[in-house]
Amino acid sequence: MRKLIFQIIVAILGIWLATTFVPGVQVKLFLDSSFFGFSLTADWQIFLLLGIILGLLNFFVKPILDAITLPLRIITLGLFSFVINMVLIWFIDFMFREFSTPLVYPLLWTTLIVWTLNVVLSILNKSDTNY
Repeated sequence: MRKLIFQIIVAILGIWLATTFVPGVQVKLFLDSSFFGFSLTADWQIFLLLGIILGLLNFFVKPILDAITLPLRIITLGLFSFVINMVLIWFIDFMFREFSTPLVYPLLWTTLIVWTLNVVLSILNKSDTNY
């Protein structure tokens, strides 16, 4: 449970940092923005929703994709896992019109930000639990 919450927090921070620093990455609020009938009225709600969805994908779907693509990850010395991360963020872009990562470079930088944040915070998280 702690790892799932950690993945969600990392995803929220990563998407927020990407929209702040990467040109072209945007989160827009529309008048009819809603999620399963619940209207979204503030930007923080969209960041929270996108972070929860990306965190759930990273927690549940990414291990399955990692297992399926194990031969490719071995051949590329682990670099294919970065492609998997890009696909997950692209999927979020595809599913929600409020989130936009146009073309390849903004998607690449967004993936790099989320991945770096995940690595750094997981190192800090592990050092806190070992006392």
